[in-house]
Amino acid sequence: MAQTFDPAVTDAVVAGLLGGIDVEDGPSVEQLAVLRALTSHYLGRPDITLTDVTPLGPTDLAGLITDPKDRRRFHHLHVALEAARHPQVPAQVAAVERYASALEVAGPDLVLFRSLVEQGVKGAATDYRRFSQAMLPRRAEPSLVLDAFDPEAPEPELVARLEAFDELPADSLGQAYLRFYERTGLELPGRDPARMNHFYMAHDMTHVIAGVATSAPAEIALSGFMVAMDDNDVNFSALLASLIIHEAGFGRPTSISQAESESLTRPGAAELLGQEMARGAQCTSDFSLVDHFALAPLPLSHVRAQFGVVAPDDPDDGFHLW
Repeated sequence: MAQTFDPAVTDAVVAGLLGGIDVEDGPSVEQLAVLRALTSHYLGRPDITLTDVTPLGPTDLAGLITDPKDRRRFHHLHVALEAARHPQVPAQVAAVERYASALEVAGPDLVLFRSLVEQGVKGAATDYRRFSQAMLPRRAEPSLVLDAFDPEAPEPELVARLEAFDELPADSLGQAYLRFYERTGLELPGRDPARMNHFYMAHDMTHVIAGVATSAPAEIALSGFMVAMDDNDVNFSALLASLIIHEAGFGRPTSISQAESESLTRPGAAELLGQEMARGAQCTSDFSLVDHFALAPLPLSHVRAQFGVVAPDDPDDGFHLW
């Protein structure tokens, strides 16, 4: 289940991405850093020097990239680079729209970033909340999707099911899941009233299996990992949400005190995104929305092996919980 580009089009992908951020005074320093990391790690081309690349426009790119899957992957990378421009400008948003039109791809990002430049943060945030609420059931733990619950009340039955993981073997996924909450200081889903408890169950299991921590750069990298693992609509919505919350800065879930921005400028953050997308692309299948309750008794190492999860380049870099 390799989620990478056809090697024959990799040069065109890099040239197209460079063309897609070459607006106004040219690409920003942050955009170039992210593109270098993606090129080196995810695309597997550390030999490419961006200053030697001739940018490709949308029409020329569309003539070279014809596979719909490659076109979709290009768009996802372009959106990540779009979010890494600060302040956001109409020319960058228009460039993403031109490339998307030429490649015949579409996505909710086209509306959200257009809202940002035309309506400002408040208008874009309203659109993001609408998008987020619509996607929430699709990103919830599969076995909990049909469970009725009151978002204004705790879920003691869910808490009891999760606390029962403490009876599992020490090397199990379930035990690692409980340790995740101890290490991060986060509350176990269900202890507090929250519309997103069923989402947190699946999301945090994904953190544990991938071995990725919870800082802002790590959250973006984990969603990049997911898109590289399987670039479906649900995983792209995760990447888009992370970029909006932690990079573009106009969305905020109730779990964080304020929206963040420019997280990919932090030391090691751009490199981390490229590295985690490379790890995600090596997975043999998507583990983000499987039945995690069924996997909980198994050794974490077996679960990782089952899905082809390889170790991070540096498990002790502060971005991982390996």
